[in-house]
Amino acid sequence: MATLEVRGLYKTFFPGTPDEVRALRGLDFSIEPGSFVVVIGTNGSGKSTTLNAVAGTFLADAGSITLAGHNITRWPEHRRARFIGRVFQDPLAGTSPTLSIAENFALASQRGQPRRLGLAVTRRRIAEFREHVRPLGMRLEDRLDNPIGSLSGGQRQALTLLMATFRKPELLLLDEHTAALDPRSAEQVIRLTDEIVRSQQLTTMMVTHSMAHAASLGDRLVMVHQGRLILDVTGAEKRRLRPHDLLEKFEELRRSDQLDETAAQLIRASYV
Repeated sequence: MATLEVRGLYKTFFPGTPDEVRALRGLDFSIEPGSFVVVIGTNGSGKSTTLNAVAGTFLADAGSITLAGHNITRWPEHRRARFIGRVFQDPLAGTSPTLSIAENFALASQRGQPRRLGLAVTRRRIAEFREHVRPLGMRLEDRLDNPIGSLSGGQRQALTLLMATFRKPELLLLDEHTAALDPRSAEQVIRLTDEIVRSQQLTTMMVTHSMAHAASLGDRLVMVHQGRLILDVTGAEKRRLRPHDLLEKFEELRRSDQLDETAAQLIRASYV
């Protein structure tokens, strides 16, 4: 059984107004357990909207979402967080900047768990967090008392990734999580992402604008366009993909959209 099933998903923002946006138009896909799916698409294609719909940032207008055997279609975001780990594009999101690294890890360790009274940061937990952070090689294991907001973007995003996967999620969502980083930090976080996803065999959806990352990472690539899935590549075909193959696909879409717009203009002109 698939970890994630999305069927007939529709979402329109600002319906019935001049700003109406039909973001999702009957989106259908499923993800098998342990699959690392890379999601690409042009600006406004619906790729980040897809992640937000799954995460529960908003409720879909129609369709269904099933995660780990649970129909979560109408669940609020906080309830879905029990099963979903997420890393945002902004390194400032997803953490509490005024709390220490240890305190942020303490919060992450309780994701989806019943709340109870007691010390969140004990000596035993500090030792556990230190061993969790040490493999980063950033020497942050000796700075667990530092406010997480005082760190660089790359350090913070690396820690956010560790926190999102501290309790193994049923689904990990990565929404352009290296886009706001400098190139060196971005590559460090991408390497860490690949290591964590592989070692924990995490079911993952990663949205990216980087064609190099899209071609080299994951075992499956999907392209979203105008709120629908238009490309789905797996197996040997995915392994053969190169960045220029994806750039050619984007160029095909650009030409197709131009032709569609030209046809629409001709139709409108015929009624003048």
